[in-house]
Amino acid sequence: MRTRIAIGLLGSLMFSGVSLAQATKPGGGASGGGGSTSTTAPKPTAQPADPSTMINRDWDKMKQQGRAGDRLTGNVDITGGAIPWDPITVSVMCDGQTKYTTNTDSKGLFAIVSDEDRGPNTVKADPKPVAGQFVGCNAVAALPGFNSSSLPIGERHVLDSMNLGTIHLTREENSGGSAVSGTTASAPKDASKAFEKARGAYLENKPDKAEKELRKAVQDYPQFAEAWYQLGRLQELGNSPEAYGSFSKAAAADPQYVLPHQHMAILAASTQKWQDVVDETKKALELDPRGNVHVWYYSALGNAQLKNLDVAEVSAKKALAMDPLHEEPNTEQLLAVVLAGKQDYSGALEHLKSCLTYFPPGPNLDLVKEQIAQLEPAAKAAPK
Repeated sequence: MRTRIAIGLLGSLMFSGVSLAQATKPGGGASGGGGSTSTTAPKPTAQPADPSTMINRDWDKMKQQGRAGDRLTGNVDITGGAIPWDPITVSVMCDGQTKYTTNTDSKGLFAIVSDEDRGPNTVKADPKPVAGQFVGCNAVAALPGFNSSSLPIGERHVLDSMNLGTIHLTREENSGGSAVSGTTASAPKDASKAFEKARGAYLENKPDKAEKELRKAVQDYPQFAEAWYQLGRLQELGNSPEAYGSFSKAAAADPQYVLPHQHMAILAASTQKWQDVVDETKKALELDPRGNVHVWYYSALGNAQLKNLDVAEVSAKKALAMDPLHEEPNTEQLLAVVLAGKQDYSGALEHLKSCLTYFPPGPNLDLVKEQIAQLEPAAKAAPK
């Protein structure tokens, strides 16, 4: 479950007598959270964010049940290597635009399913079977430092296999950064053995055992960047103050390793260290210019807090374009606040009204309605 960090821009974005209060981000997926009218972001009470854990729910059930065309499946592999611990994002691309996103499971399997089957994180639904929605589109995977093959989605009939095939990831030559650290291949035998034991324990949902083995791995090999990173993830999920330090050690051990920077940005946001948020997201994007939904979102959030509104606008728009199912549900609301701060009231109003189509009932939806009511007079008065 991902903690939602408060945006807290009420005091910093004042314009023409109109202010937009921003809600605390809801405490899990798209479920509503409490509104906030404070200029200070409250400290999170839930577990720190772990955006890499959005794995498809009820995996076996999804693959076995439902009407024909309700789901498509496939898998991702890495040429000459093993699937990483973290889920890999798979996107359905239609005419160059992201129309759907999902994630692999621990074996590299993925499913493209109806919004209803995805669970409460998804807040927008299309009643048509997915096989019909995405005819002519392609499924591709995204992993920093790797090129992806694509799987075309064609028309399917009742008796056709729902399996699309395999997406192959191959190392990208001269890539700036990677989601797989080069220190893993150079790890000594004992450290590698402990790392693999930790992976097994992690997949068996035994975090204490996994953490113990990861500590062995980094003790045997202090430059083991992936072991430090996975240790940081476990500490992050357990609300341990050691998490940031482990991510920092992972980044220091391998300067080309992308993954720690995203998590350091999220932890920095939880303590309102906005310059650190900007610095870490900037570093992540230097290593992986494509970025992902969460890196772009936190880049937008940090820059908005520091009143770098042009940068915040670009980042929020990139996050929104990569997230058609609104897994990061407050991006569009944040974009509206940024546009309002730039006195683009019509643009802000358009995005707030879009939020009404997918925000679930609750305090966040009520707040958006209040923001619309506050903004409409300014939008009408603005020069055309």
